[in-house]
Amino acid sequence: MIHSLFIINHSGDIFLEKHWRSVLGRSVCDYFFEAQGKAHSPEDIPPVIATGFSYLISIFRNDLFFVSVVENEVPPLFVIEFLHRVVDLIVEYFSDCSETIIKENCVVVYELLEEMLDNGFPLATESNVLKELIRPPSIVRNVVNKVTGDSNLSSHLPTGQLSNVPWRRTGVKYANNESTFIHKYVWSLGQKYNTHVAHDGYEIIHCFQRKRRNLKMPTLALDFVSSNLPIDHSLGPQITITLLSWQSIELLYYSMLQARQLVTCQLTESCIVSELYVHCA
Repeated sequence: MIHSLFIINHSGDIFLEKHWRSVLGRSVCDYFFEAQGKAHSPEDIPPVIATGFSYLISIFRNDLFFVSVVENEVPPLFVIEFLHRVVDLIVEYFSDCSETIIKENCVVVYELLEEMLDNGFPLATESNVLKELIRPPSIVRNVVNKVTGDSNLSSHLPTGQLSNVPWRRTGVKYANNESTFIHKYVWSLGQKYNTHVAHDGYEIIHCFQRKRRNLKMPTLALDFVSSNLPIDHSLGPQITITLLSWQSIELLYYSMLQARQLVTCQLTESCIVSELYVHCA
C-alpha cells in the first residue's frame, strides 16, 4: 500500500525518509518539488500527484510536508488519514512535531513508523498499543538506555492486543466513572459583527469527550425528533455505531472506549436533536 514516506521541511530539504518495501531514490520527490514551485502557498499544493509509475500523497502540518509514495491504486483519504495519525502520534510522544524534535528523537520516530505499518499496510496506529510497544522517552529512561545499551522497545505483548478492542488496555481501573462532553458545535457562514449570512439549511454537530475515565463500555445515544437520518456523519476512529429501529424511535447508539472525538454529523432543518445522554453498559 504505502511504499515510502519522506518528511520535508519548508526549505525543501528531505531530512527523514522511511521505506517499508524496497528503497526508493529521493528523485521521486522531484514531482512534488515541481508542484511546490508552481503553488502560491503550501496549502495550494495538490494533495495527490500522479507520476509515471506511482502517486505522491502529501499533507502539510507544522511547517513540514509529509509525502508518501504509493505504487498501486489506494483510497487517497485513507493515506491522508494515516499521515495525520503519524503527526498526532509524534505530538503525543514529544509534545510537538517539528524538524528539531524529529531529528533529536529520530530513533523513536523510526521505531514508531516501523510498528505502524507492516510491509506498507497499517498494523498498529492506536497510541495505547504503541506506548506499550515503544515506551515514550523520558530523561531517566534516556540515561538508563545510554548506560545499559537498552532501547525503548518493550519485550512484552501489549495488553491491548489481548483485549476485545485493541485501542483499550485490559484491567483499566478508575475510582469513579467520569465523562465530560462538548457537544453541538454549530458551523455556519458569517461576516463581521456576527451577522448571520446563511447556513444552507444544514447544521453540523460535533460531539467530543474531554474527560475519559470509565471502567465499563460507555454508550452515547443521540435522540432525534425527526426520523430523517443525519447525512455525512463522521465517527471517531474508535467508535462503533448501532442503528436501532431508526424509523420508529429515532435513536443512534455509539459505543465508545477512550475516544476523544465521538461523532460529527450534518443535519437538515427538519432533523432536530432532542436529547443527548450517556450510560455505561
